[in-house]
Amino acid sequence: MSPLSHFKEPWIGSVKQPSSMGPSEFPAYPSSEPESLVSTSHPVSFEIGTGASIYTQSLLPAILKAEHEVILVTCFWAQSSTLRALCETLERLAKLREDYIRSQPPSHSTRRPLPPLDIHICFSSRSLLQKLFHPWSRDGYIYPPSDWVSKLGLPDPKLLNAGLINLQVKSLFFLPFSVMHPKFLVVDRQRAWLPSCNISWEPWLECCVEITGDAVTILLRFYHSVWDRHAGVDRQSPTTDDLQRQADSISGPGRLGLTSIDSPAHRLVTLQPDDGVPTILLPSSHHRNPRFRPLPWQHCPYPPSTPLNCAILCLIAMAKKKIYVQTPNLTSAAVIDALLAALDRGVDVTIITSKGMMILEQILTSGTTTSWSLRSFIRRYEKRKKCIIHSTRSSNNEDSDAMLDLEAQLPRLGPLQIFYFHPLAANKPQRIPEEPVQSHLKLITVDDEYAILGSGNMDRASWFTSQELGIFFQSSEFVANVSDAVSQSLSGRLSPLFTSKH
Repeated sequence: MSPLSHFKEPWIGSVKQPSSMGPSEFPAYPSSEPESLVSTSHPVSFEIGTGASIYTQSLLPAILKAEHEVILVTCFWAQSSTLRALCETLERLAKLREDYIRSQPPSHSTRRPLPPLDIHICFSSRSLLQKLFHPWSRDGYIYPPSDWVSKLGLPDPKLLNAGLINLQVKSLFFLPFSVMHPKFLVVDRQRAWLPSCNISWEPWLECCVEITGDAVTILLRFYHSVWDRHAGVDRQSPTTDDLQRQADSISGPGRLGLTSIDSPAHRLVTLQPDDGVPTILLPSSHHRNPRFRPLPWQHCPYPPSTPLNCAILCLIAMAKKKIYVQTPNLTSAAVIDALLAALDRGVDVTIITSKGMMILEQILTSGTTTSWSLRSFIRRYEKRKKCIIHSTRSSNNEDSDAMLDLEAQLPRLGPLQIFYFHPLAANKPQRIPEEPVQSHLKLITVDDEYAILGSGNMDRASWFTSQELGIFFQSSEFVANVSDAVSQSLSGRLSPLFTSKH
């Protein structure tokens, strides 16, 4: 059985469970067709840094080169250096397009005119008041141009219109906790980026993967199912050599002079093109009911069987050698139970998380915190370890042959390592800008063969209420490149919370 089939078959079976999906979920992916999420992609690059460094060094230059369409989806929207850099990029793009339009003499009737550029900006959370009074409709709220400058920090509509830029800004949110948490950028329906960062001010450690290929088409279907439900999914933009030259003449000089923000943790890995990496887009629908079980005698409910939730649990269940998890928070009981089961099988488990990150949000959405959950996790692990030691010692009363048989049957508890992320100590006294203070990166790798990136945390909010989006890759070369870049960025930025001794 191929490595992809080894994962895909149990994953499809779990997603196809009769109770796994419901018509009220958003988006309502049919549980009978998880195969539609499977494709291939060509990973172009993997980047680590802060949100500001990733946006200014990769995402905004890509927007500046757009010819027909830009789709920018994020969760949180806040005044920040990232937002100011986005505004600057759109202003530069509009001015370059306007200058190009004016430079064309009317006599050139044979030249194809510069086409309009459609830009769709989508987000979920801007402020507490915005969320409290947000419309409950799945069509969301479209911001009028009069709000773009004053409320959103975007360019003047007149400047955008002069450059033939059609901008639409839309938000979606559902009380009480259902943010639309996915984050991605698609340019001209051909290139896509999936960052972990928002348009916000926090200097957190983030990551971003850029892809091309068939997976971009599936990502566009997801976008239309949530943010543009009444438009055509397969809309294509015309491209000609003449139009390409026009776009190059606009966007080439514009890359010079844009704000560029660097981070001491920044790493950019250019990935080698290949025949295509097996890729699965993993949406997780929003659920309005958090299904809290606050009473001590109530069992924790099983999380919704979304493609993303099922993929993570299937990966952990099939792990044979090692599991690496990096997440801002860890409060999902299902994940902790699955990791303990993997440790019972002798799998090596490493967890990287943050300490004291979004405490109030954790308590409101989970009824616990990462620190409390980890303490419970460690206690359960130590209890298993003591049981194995006790079983081994009790075998001393048996004869040597019986003891050897018993030791052969005893399970080998896998090693467990848990680390907290912290800023690089050498950069603290100097207060170096963009030194990440927390880790917001979301990554799970299994057996050096499988990886999932995206927006989903290993916390209860991501597993029960928030809409999420992950992306699965099956490639040992991809996992090696990602793991090496992450390891370099984490050097000197980890403190051990627990390390088992074997």
